[in-house]
Amino acid sequence: MEELIQKALSISKTVSKNSLVEKIIPVGGGCIHKAWSIHFQNGKRVFAKSNHIDNINMFKFERECLSVLKRFADQSYICVPKALDLISYQNISILLLEWIDLKQSQQNLLGKGLALLHKSSSEWSQKQFGWEGEGFIGSNAQSRGWASNWGEFFVNYRLRPQLRQAREWGIKVDDYEDVLIYLSLYLNDHHPRISIVHGDLWSGNCGSTNNGLGSLYDPASYWADREVDISMTKLFGGFNKEFYQGYEEIWPLDKFSKDRTDIYNLYHLLNHANMFGGSYKENSLKILKDLRSRV
Repeated sequence: MEELIQKALSISKTVSKNSLVEKIIPVGGGCIHKAWSIHFQNGKRVFAKSNHIDNINMFKFERECLSVLKRFADQSYICVPKALDLISYQNISILLLEWIDLKQSQQNLLGKGLALLHKSSSEWSQKQFGWEGEGFIGSNAQSRGWASNWGEFFVNYRLRPQLRQAREWGIKVDDYEDVLIYLSLYLNDHHPRISIVHGDLWSGNCGSTNNGLGSLYDPASYWADREVDISMTKLFGGFNKEFYQGYEEIWPLDKFSKDRTDIYNLYHLLNHANMFGGSYKENSLKILKDLRSRV
């Protein structure tokens, strides 16, 4: 595989400027793509992800998301890797990214940087919630589309597609139509500002750099209520008080934000249930049951 990647790199005009490849080292941690640390003879390093050529649209989506996040990120607080190139070679596709050295560090700047990203993008001229092209959430599809009302968007383009897929393991969508109607109206009454979000913000998709800045990567972005990112940070853990204090210093959440946490995390739980099964099914059903009690 390393030899195939080296041949692919030879056709990249962007990367070939770095000089000859010295070595290619596998990097662990991912469950969808294979990852690599590419070292050049001049001492530079590049991060690479590879997958079958049929999955190149996943890399196209990631490249677009990173570009939008980078546009609104304040580089004094947060670092978003630059997409250097996307290569197709024989039966593989390779996404090349700027290398960022990460370490376990304080999360205050990560929280502040995320809040600044949310805030600066909300001041842009975006008129609707959504995303232009088909996206991905993990290895699953993330529906494209736009809506001027947040509740309608989140229910129709996030929850409904996952619920339809969940029919395969026993969910009957019609049984929850009253819940979906309630959620659409409830979220419309919230009237959030439109921000660009990371979209898949668990602790494995962000970190801190060697110089202490926050870093965001592996996004599944769209224009949304910023609370979807904050909600997901609470789904699997890994974020400390410094993170939330940093966020609140820049752009405080309203006092009712906790009431929406389970609603937003239902999207991710259903997605995990559809991809992996197991306890994610029970957790999804529990939240649906809890939400029905609100109706």
